[in-house]
Amino acid sequence: MKILVTGSAGFIGYHVTKRLIERGDHVVGFDIVNDYYDPALKEKRVSMLEGTSGRQGGSFQLVRANLADAAAVNDCFAIGHFDRVIHLAAQAGVRYSIENPHAYVESNLIGFTNILEACRHAGSAHLTYASTSSVYGANKKMPFREHDIADHPLQFYAATKRANELMAHSYSHLFNLPTTGLRFFTVYGPWGRPDMALFKFTKNILEGKPIQVFNRGNHTRDFTFVDDIAEGVIRASDQPARPDMDWSGEAPDPSSSSAPYRIYNIGNNNPVHLNSYIEAIEDVLQKKAIKELLPLQPGDVPDTYADVEKLERDFGYKPSVPVLEGVRRFVEWYLDYYHMPA
Repeated sequence: MKILVTGSAGFIGYHVTKRLIERGDHVVGFDIVNDYYDPALKEKRVSMLEGTSGRQGGSFQLVRANLADAAAVNDCFAIGHFDRVIHLAAQAGVRYSIENPHAYVESNLIGFTNILEACRHAGSAHLTYASTSSVYGANKKMPFREHDIADHPLQFYAATKRANELMAHSYSHLFNLPTTGLRFFTVYGPWGRPDMALFKFTKNILEGKPIQVFNRGNHTRDFTFVDDIAEGVIRASDQPARPDMDWSGEAPDPSSSSAPYRIYNIGNNNPVHLNSYIEAIEDVLQKKAIKELLPLQPGDVPDTYADVEKLERDFGYKPSVPVLEGVRRFVEWYLDYYHMPA
Protein backbone atom coordinates (compact mmCIF):
# COMPACT_ATOMS: atom_id res chain seq x y z
CA MET A 1 0.00 0.00 0.00
CA LYS A 2 0.91 3.66 -0.29
CA ILE A 3 0.69 5.17 3.18
CA LEU A 4 1.15 8.69 4.52
CA VAL A 5 2.71 8.82 8.01
CA THR A 6 2.86 12.26 9.62
CA GLY A 7 5.50 12.68 12.31
CA SER A 8 7.64 10.00 10.67
CA ALA A 9 10.83 11.53 12.13
CA GLY A 10 9.35 11.30 15.62
CA PHE A 11 9.68 8.54 18.19
CA ILE A 12 6.55 6.50 17.45
CA GLY A 13 6.41 7.63 13.82
CA TYR A 14 9.88 6.22 13.18
CA HIS A 15 8.97 2.77 14.52
CA VAL A 16 5.66 2.62 12.64
CA THR A 17 7.26 3.79 9.38
CA LYS A 18 10.11 1.29 9.66
CA ARG A 19 7.68 -1.61 10.09
CA LEU A 20 5.61 -0.49 7.12
CA ILE A 21 8.65 -0.24 4.85
CA GLU A 22 9.91 -3.64 5.99
CA ARG A 23 6.62 -5.30 5.09
CA GLY A 24 6.71 -3.76 1.60
CA ASP A 25 4.61 -0.58 1.85
CA HIS A 26 5.51 2.67 0.10
CA VAL A 27 5.59 5.32 2.82
CA VAL A 28 5.50 9.08 2.39
CA GLY A 29 6.60 10.74 5.63
CA PHE A 30 5.52 14.25 6.57
CA ASP A 31 7.56 16.01 9.24
CA ILE A 32 8.89 19.51 9.86
CA VAL A 33 11.80 18.06 11.91
CA ASN A 34 11.68 20.95 14.38
CA ASP A 35 13.91 21.63 17.39
CA TYR A 36 11.48 20.81 20.22
CA TYR A 37 14.22 18.34 21.13
CA ASP A 38 17.59 17.45 19.57
CA PRO A 39 17.10 17.63 15.76
CA ALA A 40 20.16 15.39 15.31
CA LEU A 41 18.20 12.49 16.81
CA LYS A 42 15.34 13.13 14.38
CA GLU A 43 17.72 13.41 11.43
CA LYS A 44 19.31 10.10 12.40
CA ARG A 45 15.88 8.45 12.43
CA VAL A 46 15.23 9.85 8.95
CA SER A 47 18.54 8.52 7.64
CA MET A 48 17.75 5.11 9.14
CA LEU A 49 14.36 5.08 7.38
CA GLU A 50 15.95 6.09 4.08
CA GLY A 51 18.28 3.12 4.47
CA THR A 52 15.51 0.64 5.34
CA SER A 53 14.59 -1.86 2.66
CA GLY A 54 11.46 -3.95 2.55
CA ARG A 55 11.14 -7.61 1.67
CA GLN A 56 8.79 -6.68 -1.17
CA GLY A 57 10.18 -3.37 -2.36
CA GLY A 58 9.02 -1.01 0.37
CA SER A 59 10.19 2.58 0.06
CA PHE A 60 10.33 5.90 1.93
CA GLN A 61 10.33 9.56 0.99
CA LEU A 62 10.08 12.52 3.33
CA VAL A 63 8.14 15.74 2.86
CA ARG A 64 9.65 18.39 5.14
CA ALA A 65 6.84 20.80 5.93
CA ASN A 66 4.61 22.17 8.67
CA LEU A 67 1.22 20.56 9.22
CA ALA A 68 -0.18 23.99 10.04
CA ASP A 69 0.55 24.97 6.42
CA ALA A 70 -2.62 23.88 4.62
CA ALA A 71 -1.07 24.39 1.17
CA ALA A 72 1.86 22.11 2.06
CA VAL A 73 -0.51 19.40 3.31
CA ASN A 74 -2.61 19.64 0.15
CA ASP A 75 0.51 19.48 -2.03
CA CYS A 76 1.53 16.32 -0.20
CA PHE A 77 -1.84 14.69 -0.91
CA ALA A 78 -1.43 15.70 -4.55
CA ILE A 79 1.57 13.34 -4.79
CA GLY A 80 -0.94 10.57 -5.34
CA HIS A 81 -3.67 8.55 -3.68
CA PHE A 82 -2.86 7.24 -0.20
CA ASP A 83 -4.42 3.90 0.72
CA ARG A 84 -4.06 4.81 4.40
CA VAL A 85 -3.20 7.93 6.42
CA ILE A 86 -1.53 7.50 9.83
CA HIS A 87 -1.37 10.79 11.71
CA LEU A 88 1.23 10.70 14.48
CA ALA A 89 2.60 14.25 14.26
CA ALA A 90 1.76 16.43 17.26
CA GLN A 91 3.21 18.81 19.76
CA ALA A 92 3.89 16.41 22.60
CA GLY A 93 4.70 16.93 26.27
CA VAL A 94 2.33 17.41 29.17
CA ARG A 95 4.33 20.02 31.08
CA TYR A 96 5.38 22.02 28.01
CA SER A 97 1.70 22.63 27.24
CA ILE A 98 1.50 24.73 30.41
CA GLU A 99 4.39 26.91 29.21
CA ASN A 100 3.53 27.21 25.52
CA PRO A 101 -0.11 26.40 24.72
CA HIS A 102 0.02 28.17 21.35
CA ALA A 103 2.37 25.49 20.01
CA TYR A 104 -0.36 22.92 20.74
CA VAL A 105 -3.02 24.97 18.97
CA GLU A 106 -0.87 25.21 15.85
CA SER A 107 0.18 21.56 15.67
CA ASN A 108 -2.59 19.62 17.38
CA LEU A 109 -5.63 21.66 16.31
CA ILE A 110 -4.78 23.55 13.12
CA GLY A 111 -2.53 20.76 11.86
CA PHE A 112 -5.16 18.12 12.55
CA THR A 113 -7.83 20.20 10.81
CA ASN A 114 -5.63 20.35 7.72
CA ILE A 115 -5.22 16.56 7.77
CA LEU A 116 -8.97 16.03 8.16
CA GLU A 117 -9.71 18.39 5.27
CA ALA A 118 -7.12 16.76 3.03
CA CYS A 119 -8.47 13.29 3.83
CA ARG A 120 -12.00 14.48 3.17
CA HIS A 121 -11.26 15.92 -0.26
CA ALA A 122 -9.03 12.99 -1.23
CA GLY A 123 -11.70 10.47 -0.26
CA SER A 124 -9.24 8.68 2.04
CA ALA A 125 -10.12 5.10 2.91
CA HIS A 126 -9.01 5.39 6.55
CA LEU A 127 -7.41 7.93 8.89
CA THR A 128 -5.73 6.51 11.99
CA TYR A 129 -4.48 9.09 14.49
CA ALA A 130 -2.70 9.30 17.84
CA SER A 131 -4.59 10.26 20.95
CA THR A 132 -3.41 9.81 24.55
CA SER A 133 -4.30 8.24 27.87
CA SER A 134 -4.09 11.78 29.26
CA VAL A 135 -7.63 12.42 27.98
CA TYR A 136 -8.93 10.40 30.94
CA GLY A 137 -7.73 13.24 33.17
CA ALA A 138 -9.70 13.39 36.40
CA ASN A 139 -11.25 9.93 35.87
CA LYS A 140 -10.41 7.65 38.80
CA LYS A 141 -12.27 4.47 37.90
CA MET A 142 -9.64 1.89 36.97
CA PRO A 143 -8.82 0.51 34.51
CA PHE A 144 -9.55 3.28 32.00
CA ARG A 145 -12.12 2.07 29.46
CA GLU A 146 -12.92 3.64 26.11
CA HIS A 147 -16.62 3.31 26.94
CA ASP A 148 -16.27 5.80 29.81
CA ILE A 149 -16.65 9.57 29.40
CA ALA A 150 -13.29 11.37 29.10
CA ASP A 151 -14.23 15.03 29.29
CA HIS A 152 -12.15 16.30 32.22
CA PRO A 153 -8.56 16.66 30.96
CA LEU A 154 -6.09 18.07 33.47
CA GLN A 155 -3.78 19.86 31.03
CA PHE A 156 -4.03 21.62 27.68
CA TYR A 157 -2.14 18.89 25.80
CA ALA A 158 -4.82 16.37 26.77
CA ALA A 159 -7.55 18.87 25.89
CA THR A 160 -6.18 19.22 22.35
CA LYS A 161 -6.02 15.45 21.89
CA ARG A 162 -9.57 15.00 23.18
CA ALA A 163 -10.58 17.73 20.75
CA ASN A 164 -8.97 15.68 17.96
CA GLU A 165 -11.24 12.76 18.83
CA LEU A 166 -14.33 14.97 18.63
CA MET A 167 -13.15 16.65 15.43
CA ALA A 168 -12.57 13.23 13.87
CA HIS A 169 -16.09 12.15 14.79
CA SER A 170 -17.62 15.17 13.08
CA TYR A 171 -15.77 14.31 9.85
CA SER A 172 -16.74 10.66 10.14
CA HIS A 173 -20.37 11.71 10.53
CA LEU A 174 -20.51 14.51 7.95
CA PHE A 175 -18.27 13.08 5.23
CA ASN A 176 -18.25 9.33 5.93
CA LEU A 177 -14.50 9.47 6.58
CA PRO A 178 -13.42 6.34 8.51
CA THR A 179 -11.35 7.42 11.52
CA THR A 180 -9.68 5.48 14.32
CA GLY A 181 -8.19 7.20 17.39
CA LEU A 182 -5.59 5.39 19.48
CA ARG A 183 -5.05 6.36 23.12
CA PHE A 184 -1.39 5.62 23.85
CA PHE A 185 -0.32 4.80 27.41
CA THR A 186 3.19 6.02 28.46
CA VAL A 187 5.23 4.86 25.48
CA TYR A 188 8.94 4.09 25.96
CA GLY A 189 11.75 2.32 24.13
CA PRO A 190 14.70 2.77 21.74
CA TRP A 191 14.89 6.03 19.76
CA GLY A 192 12.76 7.70 22.45
CA ARG A 193 12.49 11.41 23.13
CA PRO A 194 15.14 13.02 25.38
CA ASP A 195 12.42 14.81 27.37
CA MET A 196 10.84 11.52 28.48
CA ALA A 197 11.46 9.95 31.88
CA LEU A 198 13.35 6.82 30.77
CA PHE A 199 15.75 8.85 28.63
CA LYS A 200 16.42 11.43 31.37
CA PHE A 201 16.70 8.82 34.13
CA THR A 202 19.18 6.71 32.16
CA LYS A 203 21.31 9.72 31.23
CA ASN A 204 21.49 11.10 34.77
CA ILE A 205 22.09 7.75 36.47
CA LEU A 206 24.99 7.04 34.12
CA GLU A 207 26.42 10.50 34.77
CA GLY A 208 25.94 10.25 38.54
CA LYS A 209 23.46 13.13 38.58
CA PRO A 210 20.18 13.25 40.57
CA ILE A 211 16.93 12.30 38.89
CA GLN A 212 13.73 14.21 39.61
CA VAL A 213 11.10 11.82 40.95
CA PHE A 214 7.70 13.47 41.03
CA ASN A 215 5.01 12.39 43.50
CA ARG A 216 7.91 10.74 45.33
CA GLY A 217 7.60 7.89 42.84
CA ASN A 218 4.24 6.77 44.19
CA HIS A 219 2.15 7.11 41.05
CA THR A 220 1.64 4.29 38.57
CA ARG A 221 1.93 4.21 34.79
CA ASP A 222 0.85 1.64 32.23
CA PHE A 223 4.29 1.67 30.56
CA THR A 224 3.95 0.41 26.97
CA PHE A 225 6.91 -0.62 24.83
CA VAL A 226 7.12 1.19 21.49
CA ASP A 227 7.18 -2.02 19.41
CA ASP A 228 3.84 -2.98 20.95
CA ILE A 229 2.48 0.47 20.09
CA ALA A 230 3.72 0.28 16.49
CA GLU A 231 2.14 -3.14 15.99
CA GLY A 232 -1.16 -1.87 17.36
CA VAL A 233 -1.10 1.22 15.12
CA ILE A 234 -0.56 -0.85 11.99
CA ARG A 235 -3.21 -3.43 12.89
CA ALA A 236 -5.73 -0.66 13.49
CA SER A 237 -4.78 1.15 10.29
CA ASP A 238 -5.19 -2.00 8.20
CA GLN A 239 -8.86 -2.32 9.23
CA PRO A 240 -10.87 0.81 8.36
CA ALA A 241 -13.41 1.87 10.95
CA ARG A 242 -17.01 0.91 10.30
CA PRO A 243 -20.28 2.15 11.77
CA ASP A 244 -21.41 0.42 14.94
CA MET A 245 -24.81 -0.96 13.98
CA ASP A 246 -25.75 -1.36 17.67
CA TRP A 247 -24.89 2.24 18.60
CA SER A 248 -27.71 4.22 20.17
CA GLY A 249 -28.01 7.94 20.78
CA GLU A 250 -30.15 7.16 23.81
CA ALA A 251 -27.23 5.37 25.49
CA PRO A 252 -24.24 6.63 23.49
CA ASP A 253 -20.97 4.72 23.67
CA PRO A 254 -18.12 7.30 23.43
CA SER A 255 -15.80 4.76 21.77
CA SER A 256 -17.91 4.13 18.64
CA SER A 257 -20.69 5.68 16.60
CA SER A 258 -23.30 5.19 13.93
CA ALA A 259 -20.59 6.84 11.79
CA PRO A 260 -17.36 5.00 10.80
CA TYR A 261 -15.53 6.05 13.95
CA ARG A 262 -13.81 4.25 16.82
CA ILE A 263 -11.47 4.76 19.76
CA TYR A 264 -9.03 2.24 21.28
CA ASN A 265 -6.68 2.11 24.22
CA ILE A 266 -3.19 0.78 23.55
CA GLY A 267 -1.53 0.03 26.88
CA ASN A 268 0.27 -2.79 28.59
CA ASN A 269 -2.71 -3.54 30.85
CA ASN A 270 -0.23 -3.80 33.74
CA PRO A 271 0.42 -0.57 35.69
CA VAL A 272 3.81 -0.24 37.38
CA HIS A 273 4.85 2.09 40.21
CA LEU A 274 7.34 4.72 39.12
CA ASN A 275 9.73 3.56 41.86
CA SER A 276 9.61 0.03 40.42
CA TYR A 277 10.31 1.43 36.96
CA ILE A 278 13.38 3.23 38.34
CA GLU A 279 14.50 -0.02 40.01
CA ALA A 280 14.30 -1.74 36.61
CA ILE A 281 16.58 0.93 35.13
CA GLU A 282 18.99 0.52 38.07
CA ASP A 283 19.01 -3.26 37.59
CA VAL A 284 19.89 -2.98 33.91
CA LEU A 285 22.51 -0.27 34.45
CA GLN A 286 23.89 -1.94 37.59
CA LYS A 287 23.99 1.50 39.16
CA LYS A 288 21.84 3.21 41.82
CA ALA A 289 19.95 6.42 41.15
CA ILE A 290 20.34 9.56 43.23
CA LYS A 291 16.71 10.56 43.75
CA GLU A 292 15.36 14.07 44.21
CA LEU A 293 11.89 13.41 45.61
CA LEU A 294 9.35 16.04 44.52
CA PRO A 295 5.56 16.57 44.76
CA LEU A 296 3.15 15.75 41.94
CA GLN A 297 3.54 18.22 39.09
CA PRO A 298 0.62 20.44 37.99
CA GLY A 299 -1.37 18.63 35.31
CA ASP A 300 0.06 15.18 36.09
CA VAL A 301 -2.35 12.26 36.38
CA PRO A 302 -1.61 10.15 39.49
CA ASP A 303 -2.29 6.77 37.84
CA THR A 304 -2.96 5.22 34.44
CA TYR A 305 -4.21 1.72 33.68
CA ALA A 306 -5.48 0.61 30.26
CA ASP A 307 -8.34 -1.76 29.62
CA VAL A 308 -7.34 -3.25 26.24
CA GLU A 309 -10.18 -5.74 25.86
CA LYS A 310 -11.56 -3.87 22.85
CA LEU A 311 -8.16 -3.84 21.11
CA GLU A 312 -7.75 -7.56 21.72
CA ARG A 313 -11.28 -8.35 20.58
CA ASP A 314 -11.15 -6.42 17.30
CA PHE A 315 -7.54 -7.02 16.26
CA GLY A 316 -6.50 -10.17 18.13
CA TYR A 317 -3.71 -8.20 19.71
CA LYS A 318 -2.55 -7.17 23.17
CA PRO A 319 0.73 -5.40 24.09
CA SER A 320 2.99 -7.82 25.92
CA VAL A 321 6.61 -6.67 26.37
CA PRO A 322 7.37 -6.61 30.15
CA VAL A 323 8.94 -3.49 31.62
CA LEU A 324 12.28 -5.05 32.53
CA GLU A 325 12.74 -6.37 28.98
CA GLY A 326 11.68 -3.06 27.45
CA VAL A 327 14.05 -1.08 29.67
CA ARG A 328 16.89 -3.45 28.79
CA ARG A 329 16.30 -2.90 25.07
CA PHE A 330 16.26 0.87 25.57
CA VAL A 331 19.50 0.89 27.56
CA GLU A 332 21.22 -1.25 24.93
CA TRP A 333 20.16 1.24 22.27
CA TYR A 334 21.20 4.24 24.41
CA LEU A 335 24.69 2.88 25.06
CA ASP A 336 25.16 2.07 21.39
CA TYR A 337 23.80 5.40 20.10
CA TYR A 338 25.98 7.46 22.41
CA HIS A 339 28.99 5.14 21.99
CA MET A 340 29.19 4.31 25.69
CA PRO A 341 30.69 1.11 27.14
CA ALA A 342 28.19 -1.57 28.11
